[in-house]
Amino acid sequence: MTRPARTVHPVVAEVTARVADRSAPHRTAYLAKIDAAADRGPARTKLACANLAHGFAASEPAEKKALIGRSKPNIAIVTAYNDMLSAHQPYATYPEQLKKAVLRAGGIAQVAGGVPAMCDGITQGRDGMQLSLFSRDLIAMSAAVALSHDMFDGALMLGVCDKIVPGLLIGALSFGHLPTVFVPAGPMTSGLPNDEKARVRQLHAEGKVGRDELLEAEAASYHSAGTCTFYGTANSNQLLMEVLGLHLPGASFANPGTSVREALTRAAAARVTALTPQGGEPTPVGRIVDEKAVVNACVALLASGGSTNHTLHLVAIARAAGIVLTWQDLSDLSAVVPLLARVYPNGKADVNHFHAAGGIAYLVHTLLRAGLLHDDVNTVMGRGLWRYTTEPRPSGDGLGAAPDAPGIAWEEGPKASLDTEVLRGADEPFAVDGGLRVLTGPLGTAVVKTSAVKPEHQVVTATAAVFDDQADFLAAFQAGELDGRDLVAVIRYQGPAANGMPELHKLTPALGVLQDRGQKVAIVTDGRMSGASGKVPAAIHVTPEAALGGPLARVRDGDLVTVDAVTGRLDLDVSDADLAARQSTGRAPSGEEWVGTGRELFAGFRATVGPADTGASVFPGLVTPEEVPVVQHA
Repeated sequence: MTRPARTVHPVVAEVTARVADRSAPHRTAYLAKIDAAADRGPARTKLACANLAHGFAASEPAEKKALIGRSKPNIAIVTAYNDMLSAHQPYATYPEQLKKAVLRAGGIAQVAGGVPAMCDGITQGRDGMQLSLFSRDLIAMSAAVALSHDMFDGALMLGVCDKIVPGLLIGALSFGHLPTVFVPAGPMTSGLPNDEKARVRQLHAEGKVGRDELLEAEAASYHSAGTCTFYGTANSNQLLMEVLGLHLPGASFANPGTSVREALTRAAAARVTALTPQGGEPTPVGRIVDEKAVVNACVALLASGGSTNHTLHLVAIARAAGIVLTWQDLSDLSAVVPLLARVYPNGKADVNHFHAAGGIAYLVHTLLRAGLLHDDVNTVMGRGLWRYTTEPRPSGDGLGAAPDAPGIAWEEGPKASLDTEVLRGADEPFAVDGGLRVLTGPLGTAVVKTSAVKPEHQVVTATAAVFDDQADFLAAFQAGELDGRDLVAVIRYQGPAANGMPELHKLTPALGVLQDRGQKVAIVTDGRMSGASGKVPAAIHVTPEAALGGPLARVRDGDLVTVDAVTGRLDLDVSDADLAARQSTGRAPSGEEWVGTGRELFAGFRATVGPADTGASVFPGLVTPEEVPVVQHA
């Protein structure tokens, strides 16, 4: 099955060309590095006898024999399993399934290591949230440690949620010569409708329902094994891995425990075995994640209304592959990429409804037809993104007569949406742009997600209400101090160098209450909100951040601030001279305050982390020294 070539949209082509141009020296160096690693072949064949014996000491005799030679590929399994997090609980049984499937495909597999997996949903508003963003780079380091034993010819990455998948991919790209397949676990089935959950949350913020009612609603929403069903960072991860060509087609949103999910898991193991040099289709992950693939990921994120956290993660992932992606690239793409999905928080539906409406297969189909995606890319299924317009179907006897058989085949996916309230074609979008814009002005550079913000709320000019901690904002809200006036909440000292850039999702219900009362409301912060700000305009990821002397540190209560998501402005009605003459007020947590819940262990990350617009990464990578400030805290 082939697809005719299509003309790529001129803006998509232009953005891709400039990304490739600015990345050229870095990408060339990266490819030379991974090619050199590939040329050396399976490193275990060069290990000293004692080293190799350590590597297979616990293996079965047949596996030891295979590991001594180089005829059979050895696949590393890197897992984010834990049984506290619903999204990762299904991974408990995956290693044995994957090992059997790899063996059947002609290889062998070992669990190379584990990586931490934390949940932003649990740590919202807690001190642990200050470790969340940093955990991405820790996960990348952990994955690199797992792969560092020179025993492997390919890798299977098991992870789902917010920082886990970007971290695993950054780690995998540091071993970019290895073929790598990402293995998802799928979303939980639908529970309490998301709009009802949001309604109860807002009632609780107003004091109209108690904790018991709130907990009942939350438990009815998050109710079983699998990923949370709203379209946040975790499910954005899954969509992006598929469009990057690192999942099998249709793998992202098959529910846990279903026969198709089990068959897809076995098929992933068989596929990575084939992608090794011994398998005959050598396809390094560093060759899949190229400039065109990165632009495809950006387009898919925008068209689906995905998480703003990926304005950080995609930049960091790209840099790990020698590619320099900027927020302006995303903003320029957003201007021509239509919004094609309405999934909570940008609509009432959840990802199960999105999947049933046609899901990723239809999204890729309509974007390819519109010339908004590059088809000529490498994927784990072979050349051509058109392969991701297909859907998995049972093959053979049910899903395979033998329990370890892949038992899966791919058929043409839908060519029309099955529910246009949830998913639409590029010729009839919900909005003509992707709902992401870069804001610039005297307060710095920020991003804003407008896909859930009504047009009448997309421009707010109001006086600033300045807070150095989200708890102070919530206390002021509860005390009625924010009632009856328009305001721009400035929540500062929330950037990566200040306190790890926590997500400020707990502010969303209170901001929604104020807006529903008829007040004009916006938020400006150097922290994160994951797009969960929903209906309230949120200028987030402001850089330079307050802790590094950014203009936010000199904003005062009562200053007139404008958040203009239409023209892309983030303005302060204070002259440049007056603003420069002001002393910074407030401060980031000092070293003595930034302790407890393990936070003191990450002090080195705070001191070396790069700015938000370069991915908020602790890895220098392509970031030049002047772009990575050293933070001196009081």
